Amino acid sequence: MTLVLITGLFFVAVAAALLVHAFVQIRSRAGVTVDHISSYGYINRPGTVELADAADAVSGTTGRSLSHGFGALVTVIGKRFAGGLSVPSEQRLRRRLLAAGMYTTSPAKFFGVQAVSTALLPLFWLWLSISAGKSTAVIVVGTIVTILAGWFGPVAFIRRRAQQRLQLIDYGMPDLIDTLVATVEAGVAFGASVRIAARRFSGPLAQELQLLLQEQNMGLAMHEALTNLLERADTPAMRSFVRSIIQGEQLGVSISHSLRSLATEMRQRRRAAAEERAQKAPVKMLFPLMFLIFPAMFIILLGPAAFKIHNLFNGGG
Repeated sequence: MTLVLITGLFFVAVAAALLVHAFVQIRSRAGVTVDHISSYGYINRPGTVELADAADAVSGTTGRSLSHGFGALVTVIGKRFAGGLSVPSEQRLRRRLLAAGMYTTSPAKFFGVQAVSTALLPLFWLWLSISAGKSTAVIVVGTIVTILAGWFGPVAFIRRRAQQRLQLIDYGMPDLIDTLVATVEAGVAFGASVRIAARRFSGPLAQELQLLLQEQNMGLAMHEALTNLLERADTPAMRSFVRSIIQGEQLGVSISHSLRSLATEMRQRRRAAAEERAQKAPVKMLFPLMFLIFPAMFIILLGPAAFKIHNLFNGGG
C-alpha cells in the first residue's frame, strides 16, 4: 500500500511539473528574444561582457546538456529559492560558475538545479528503499543523506570543477608566456600573439584566450578584456600576467621586456609549487601506510608467531 502511495505521489509530482513547464513555455515566449539579447549583453556588471554564445561554442558544457524548456523551468524554480540571496553572495556564486567554465549558467538556474535534486533524490531513494523492503531506520537515514547530497552535491561539484580548472590554467601559464615572448620579440603585435597562442593551446586556458579574443572582436579594449579574463580565472599566475600587461601599457614599458621577466617569475613559481607538492607527499603517504599497509604486513609477519604463542600457552604444543 505504501509503495502504491509513493508511486502515486511521484506521478502527481511529474504531472505538476509538466503543467508548470507548459505554463512557463506560454509565458516565456516573449522573453526568448530578451534572453538572446542578454546573452550578448552586459549581464555581470557595467563594463563586463558575458559571451554566452561564444562560451557555448568554446566549452559546450551546460548549455547543451539541458533543453531550453527544462532549463527555463529550473530557472523559474531557482528564482523562487534565490529571492533572498544577497548581492555579494550572488556575485560570489557567479564568479565560481565562471571559474568552473559554466558561462551560460546563471545563479538562478544553479539554485533551481539544487532544488530539483534535493526534491528528486529523496523521492527516488524512498521508491527504491520501500521496494526493497528496507527498515524504517534505514529509510529515514537514507532520506536525510539524500536530502543533504541533493543540496550540497552541486555546490561540491562546482567547487571541485572550478579548482581543477584553475589549476590547469595556472599550470599552463608559463608555456603561454614563453609563446607570447617568442612571438612578440619576432615582431608580432600582442593581440596577434594572443590569437596565435589560442590556436596552439588546448583546454581551459585556450577557452579563456578565445573568450578574450571574442570580447575584443565585440569592441572591448585590451585592458578591459584582460580584466574580465582575470575575473573569470583568478589565479596567482593569471593575476601577475594581467597586472604586468596592464601596467606595461599604462606606463609605456616594453611588452617583450615585461613578458620575459614574467616568464622567469612563472618558471620559479612552478618550480616552487612542484617542490611544495613533493614535500607534502610523505605526509599524505603516512595515513595509507599506517592504516592500510602496515596492518596487513603485521598480520602476515606476526600472525603465525602469535598463533604459535597462543597454542603454547594454552597447552596445544
